[in-house]
Amino acid sequence: METIGQMYITLMPIILAGIFNMIWCKTSYFAFLEVPLDQNKTLKDGRRLFGNNKTWKGLLGYLFFGAVSGIFWGLICHWLPVLADRNFLYVAYENTLRYNGVMGALFGLAYALCELPNSFIKRRSGIIPGKLATSKVRILFFVLDQIDSLIGCVLVLAIVYPMSLGLYVAFIFLGGLTHIGVNLLLYGLKIRKNVF
Repeated sequence: METIGQMYITLMPIILAGIFNMIWCKTSYFAFLEVPLDQNKTLKDGRRLFGNNKTWKGLLGYLFFGAVSGIFWGLICHWLPVLADRNFLYVAYENTLRYNGVMGALFGLAYALCELPNSFIKRRSGIIPGKLATSKVRILFFVLDQIDSLIGCVLVLAIVYPMSLGLYVAFIFLGGLTHIGVNLLLYGLKIRKNVF
């Protein structure tokens, strides 16, 4: 049970960045950044690379809110040493503004970039952006939607906190369940259009 608490304490900047970025992407601020990352390009199959939901606004938002969330959570951990003592980010590195900002930005970048392969595969499969698959692979894509970004975030964490394969998988599993919970919350608050 203590390990689960440590995992949540460590993942908190990622959770916060994801929430803030979702809200940010729903605002009209910096609308000029709402340009798809794939620049509306298609492959020979006539389908987009990633679709309209993967934008520069979202990518830059993850970088910014990742850094801000990392710094914010680092300050809270500084004020509450009981959290810092249980944060895997501080096992081998000191809790500093610079470190937290860099790690937060790396988490944000990993989060955004690791969603792209899944989006690419879904476009090839004819799945509409923001919708669930209707085929036999529906469950597979549902699971991938919950964990794709976490795979990259936990890889970033593994750079500063070497972990066993078991802990890596546990992070992905816990993060996926948390992703579902956050989606339900954001849907309830009418920030998300779809539950999943």
